[in-house]
Amino acid sequence: MENPGKVYGEKKVKSLWEQICAEFAAEHADFEDRDFDDASSIATDVTQFSARRHTPVVYGKMVHRSSIDASVTDEFDAAIGHPAAVGLTLLARPKPPPTPPPSPPPDPKTCTPQEYLEAYIFPTLMPAMIAMLKQARQEKCFDRKKFRFNGCDFLTEYLYKNNKGKTLTDRESVRLSEIPFVKDCLSVNPRKPLPLSLQWSEDEAALKIQSYYRGHLARIHPEVAELRKWQKEWREDNRSIRDQVEQFWEEHESKGDVEQRSTSRASTSSKKSQISRKSTPKHS
Repeated sequence: MENPGKVYGEKKVKSLWEQICAEFAAEHADFEDRDFDDASSIATDVTQFSARRHTPVVYGKMVHRSSIDASVTDEFDAAIGHPAAVGLTLLARPKPPPTPPPSPPPDPKTCTPQEYLEAYIFPTLMPAMIAMLKQARQEKCFDRKKFRFNGCDFLTEYLYKNNKGKTLTDRESVRLSEIPFVKDCLSVNPRKPLPLSLQWSEDEAALKIQSYYRGHLARIHPEVAELRKWQKEWREDNRSIRDQVEQFWEEHESKGDVEQRSTSRASTSSKKSQISRKSTPKHS
């Protein structure tokens, strides 16, 4: 017999960020319910403070509930004590011993790979990784399949700006494309431009979609559609009007040149005949 409380259907797939939050919440709940040894103090057990389970009066104090025969509320004075502390013994927490000075870092040339990573790589890389995850969360990388955020680019720019061995005054406002070795790399291996879907932000994409949709609504309006249809037919009918006008003026100019040439030839021949008549002698 099947379990009547089981439901069969589409199970929602959690995103990576939702899984991380669920694991963190489970660990945090277990962290509140158990005690652990405080090695930095003197034989004390620390209970995780929770506002839904504890009163703020006991925060940071050593608490012991005393069991006595008399009623502890008979001699309670609200002007001196807090009602939440009735029946409790509160003591200040002992101060932890002084922290020993950190050990000097190992020699980078003779230490093991693990020691080199822990002493020289992780102290610089871990803050950069944390900053990258925070920026990825702001860019909603855990909720989408495609995004424009590039973790390697962020780490490159972050580590270049926060290099402890260099002065940071001239690097605070430097962008990724302005870093010298990045320029050299991009000159040899240029990147393809990102598609517009990744270049635009949500506000820019929404503005573009809204503008195109408003244009579509205007174009499908009956009066506007009729006007656009007339314009299209007029353009098709008068597509070669420019060529016709140019051809007309070329023919007109060619005719004018022919007439001018014929006129000049006629005038030249008449002048020649007049000159020949004047030069011929008359006989008596």
